[in-house]
Amino acid sequence: MTEIIFIVEESAEGGFEAKALGESIFTDGETIDELKQNIREAIQCHHETNAPKIVRYLSQK
Repeated sequence: MTEIIFIVEESAEGGFEAKALGESIFTDGETIDELKQNIREAIQCHHETNAPKIVRYLSQK
């Protein structure tokens, strides 16, 4: 896999939530920077080897 896409939404409780398309990867963060860091960590946990090189973020309002 060379690319993974995350849908990013504001959380009802505050902060942000992200879910990967076609993967069972979900995470959240209080800020966008924290969310991006948590996404990187979640990808590494899910894909211990051969992690995608490209991560795209799509935001929904």
